[in-house]
Amino acid sequence: MRKTVQKVYPITTLILLFFLFSFTGWVWEVICHLVEDRMFINRGVLFGPWLPIYGTGGILILVLLKRFFDRPGLLFVMIMTVCGVVEYVTGWWLETFFHTRWWDYRDFVFQIQGRVCLIGLLVFGLGGLAFVYEIAPRLNKLIMKMNVSIRKLLCAVLITVFVIDLLYSLANPNTGFGITSGI
Repeated sequence: MRKTVQKVYPITTLILLFFLFSFTGWVWEVICHLVEDRMFINRGVLFGPWLPIYGTGGILILVLLKRFFDRPGLLFVMIMTVCGVVEYVTGWWLETFFHTRWWDYRDFVFQIQGRVCLIGLLVFGLGGLAFVYEIAPRLNKLIMKMNVSIRKLLCAVLITVFVIDLLYSLANPNTGFGITSGI
């Protein structure tokens, strides 16, 4: 018997999943740098504990790719494609706007202009499958147990703090050792 995959999420769930996925991406990258550099590095352009590129990718997967949820092999390829486009365009925009790189895959095999690499896309593909089939449905069940007023308030607070961080960071981006490199 085949498991039914959730294809529709309430807007409050999508907003909270965006922040949870953004936070998870930030934690992942901080841990990677703790291991590699043996020091805490606040990754990303923003100052808050979030990397919106992860949240954007996660939400785009849930919203744009739901017609592929019943075909895991094709979904894997589509997730890699969506995440690759998000990462490439974000990298290009950051380099163009700030003249700085927040990541650089030029030393990796199978990379495109240092903005995306095959190994990263494979990881995003696998993570995206876990997100679609296990993580998002389980988190949605937890989120839906919250009082609707609390959910809405939490969304409003997170969006407000995020927008403040975004506006500040556009003028004063987070840079430094382990965060950025010149073009």
